[in-house]
Amino acid sequence: MSISLGDKAPNFTLAGTGGQDYSLNDFAGQPVVLVFYPGDDTPVCTKQLNSYNRDIEQFTEMNAQVVGISAQDVSSHEGFANKHGFTFPLLADVDKDVAGLYGTLGPIGFPRRSVFIIDSNGIVRYAHRAMAGLTFRPVKELVAELEKLSR
Repeated sequence: MSISLGDKAPNFTLAGTGGQDYSLNDFAGQPVVLVFYPGDDTPVCTKQLNSYNRDIEQFTEMNAQVVGISAQDVSSHEGFANKHGFTFPLLADVDKDVAGLYGTLGPIGFPRRSVFIIDSNGIVRYAHRAMAGLTFRPVKELVAELEKLSR
């Protein structure tokens, strides 16, 4: 199963940084930038999440919540988040169930770098699933997509 633009985003609940569980429904009423990334402390993932964190005020100005998801456990996420000072939660999709719901697993089960923007009503308005994870969607592109939601 894979979701498409205009679909209702599947809800989920995952353990995350800060010692709490997070559900997509926790962010109802605001846009969510859902970032699936392959791994903690890997070069491209570190660059990607640092860029989102560095420009977090651009997301905040759009009332958008950034949420990172990968298959590492919460302990790994806590270390990664503390090392880089991330101000958004990282969620542990250890069984890759949520990645499967969103169609972000590659042919042999490896997570693909992917970003979804879900509007305040829970509808998918932007979806990018990378074929190769060597680049990532820049803040400027994601903010431009968020701006479309407010028109």
